[in-house]
Amino acid sequence: MSLKTGLISCTRFTPAAPLPGNFAVVFHDCLQSAAFRDFFPENEEKFRGWTGLQEILDTEFASAHHSLGDYRVFSLRVDRKTVPGALLRLRLLEAERRLLAERGAKKLFKEEREALREGIRRELLKQAPPVPALFDVCWSLSRGTVYFLSLSEKILQDFQDLFHTSFALGIALRVPWTDPVGSSSPAGAATRREDESPAASSPSRQTGREFLTWLWFKSEERNGRIALAPDEEVLLVFVRRLVLAAGIGDYAESVVCQGQHASLLEGKEALRQGKTVREARLSLEIDAATWEFTFKADLFQFQAMKLPAPAEEWGEEREAGAEGRLLERIMLMEKAMDTMDRLFEIYTALRESPSWSAEAARLTAWMNKK
Repeated sequence: MSLKTGLISCTRFTPAAPLPGNFAVVFHDCLQSAAFRDFFPENEEKFRGWTGLQEILDTEFASAHHSLGDYRVFSLRVDRKTVPGALLRLRLLEAERRLLAERGAKKLFKEEREALREGIRRELLKQAPPVPALFDVCWSLSRGTVYFLSLSEKILQDFQDLFHTSFALGIALRVPWTDPVGSSSPAGAATRREDESPAASSPSRQTGREFLTWLWFKSEERNGRIALAPDEEVLLVFVRRLVLAAGIGDYAESVVCQGQHASLLEGKEALRQGKTVREARLSLEIDAATWEFTFKADLFQFQAMKLPAPAEEWGEEREAGAEGRLLERIMLMEKAMDTMDRLFEIYTALRESPSWSAEAARLTAWMNKK
């Protein structure tokens, strides 16, 4: 998925310290210092580096195409070699039989077999072509937010590691129940160390799930209309897919509801059994423009976001037009995310107010209505 076209899946981060005063000057050098180089270290399974977002072969950033107004845009390229398991097993079997025949033996010791397997794996790894993958990055300097277009835990960790190496700056997962350096907000999340993986950083997954459960209730309360302010409201509808869960890890239990009307009976029954909404497909309408995306509550992530139609209807553009389209897509992406942040702020303020008891009673009545 790309910032330039198609659907957007995004995880947000925040630099863990203020940017130095000369950052705009040194940014280019920092980026170039960890640019992708077209070689693959021997015996390595993975190699990574930065490359151009608008020109994927641009690893010198000579034209400063990484600057787009307030934004810095570039991509993480990860080349990976893999050895097919079936091929490794076949080659290992062949090598074992040859070795046993030479020795006149019937079996190998476990340590011998493991050493033989590792030697074959490394030899196959040398022969395997690396497969590239690209993940776009958009850094808003004024907002202090880094948008990274991946949801994969391993890729998120690669990104955090390389970001720290390149910019000498830690980066923390951005969720609205923690402040930029990871300390807990009144919503109740625990702290996160910078060296923890993004998945481990969900200090209070339940906070996000309870918010999304409340959002489902608010969506149905007024036929999708939710007020952001006395004179401002949005239309938010849960569509097609809903995942409810209780517990985390080995103790997790999930219920998946799919289809136009599947949410409603099975989902509410799961709520009555103590589950909360972990993710949902949402349709969000703001000022007659419509976004659709899957919201993943545990880490406040956005998956397969479809932007409003006008941004999707551009044809082939010359360079200046392509930059304008990219900027428009970034701003549309931010608008949907900002709205979800505002909804979370409303939820948090309500949860901490005396009005919450009445709200909770309405939520319970809605949940128990059959």
